[in-house]
Amino acid sequence: MIVIVDYGMGNLESIRNMLRRIGARAEVTGDPEQVARATRIVLPGVGAFDAAMKRIDEAGLRDVLDHKALVDRIPCLGICLGMQLLTRGSQEGKQRGLGWIAASTYRFQPTDGLKVPHMGWNLVHRSGASPLTVNFEHEDEVRFYFVHSYYVRVDDERHSILKANYGVEFDAAVQQDNIFGAQFHPEKSHRFGMRMFQNFLEV
Repeated sequence: MIVIVDYGMGNLESIRNMLRRIGARAEVTGDPEQVARATRIVLPGVGAFDAAMKRIDEAGLRDVLDHKALVDRIPCLGICLGMQLLTRGSQEGKQRGLGWIAASTYRFQPTDGLKVPHMGWNLVHRSGASPLTVNFEHEDEVRFYFVHSYYVRVDDERHSILKANYGVEFDAAVQQDNIFGAQFHPEKSHRFGMRMFQNFLEV
């Protein structure tokens, strides 16, 4: 069962609709008992880091998410803020992140006329092999839709699978074992997003 985790801060229906378009059925739930039955987890997110982690903790989701990711080791995909939650913490706040990936989250600094948040389509390039990006190497250009004011940098470059540039180079997608993260919105990224979701379902 694919579970899209509902903790009150994410594009839940747009993600479910994109999965439906590729023939996958997903359950949207914030019930820890339902999450415990998941075979794949999608962790979305839109908003502030601290507010998201507080909601996850208050809903009793942290323990079950940790168990599914770190003990059962099912495939887990964090999207946008959801990817940032996979890190140890963010400059946006003081709450402890899930810490599933050895990485930290930083704030963009406005430079060279670039506005924050970073919003719109941006090219990405492969920085490491991953089942999440299968077949992307056959494309001349790969682009995704971004909306974010903070970005992730991994401690170990082996965990970076896609990079993008917006004033600074940052990790647009990451993987550490069964944990995947995408800073962009694959559910808004048309054929590239559909392909990434399909790849995730085949992990």
